[in-house]
Amino acid sequence: MSQQPETITLGGGCFWCIESAFSSVQGVMSAYCGYAGGHVDNPSYEQVCGKDTGHAEVVQIKFDPEQIKFREILEIFFALHDPTQLNRQGNDVGPQYRSAIFYHTQAQKQQAENFIREMTEQEIWPSPIVTEITEVNNYYQAEDYHQDYFANNPQNMYCNMVVGPKLAKFKQTFASKLKS
Repeated sequence: MSQQPETITLGGGCFWCIESAFSSVQGVMSAYCGYAGGHVDNPSYEQVCGKDTGHAEVVQIKFDPEQIKFREILEIFFALHDPTQLNRQGNDVGPQYRSAIFYHTQAQKQQAENFIREMTEQEIWPSPIVTEITEVNNYYQAEDYHQDYFANNPQNMYCNMVVGPKLAKFKQTFASKLKS
């Protein structure tokens, strides 16, 4: 690897699904559940769920740009959630479930803005995209039990009803990008 790894932090609803999907993608070196964009230092899951810390549930992704381009990360991200829902994803409601790109470089910010502009011009979504694009701030890794949650808790009802079907669709759509 001659290029340095890149990091991006993404919020697209419940972090269990986003983390599980990106963990299986070629070129992704790590994907950790966490919280970003709030005003409370080192919040707990319970505090974030209380909806007054300002944090979003996010996944911080470290990737090799020689194996997967940032644009491909964005394509996967926007396929995994509905970026037109403000402060929610399906039945998960609250600001912690907002659609957000917490960029780490100005180049990422510009590429994310261009990508959203392209999707808007092509009318990919029937409603306006509400994804926030903000410089990463106040990122805190989530508690250990949230890491690899779907893989470690396949019997969980939420995982069976929500995460599993989303991941099945993701794996079908992005089969060529999955780790073997």
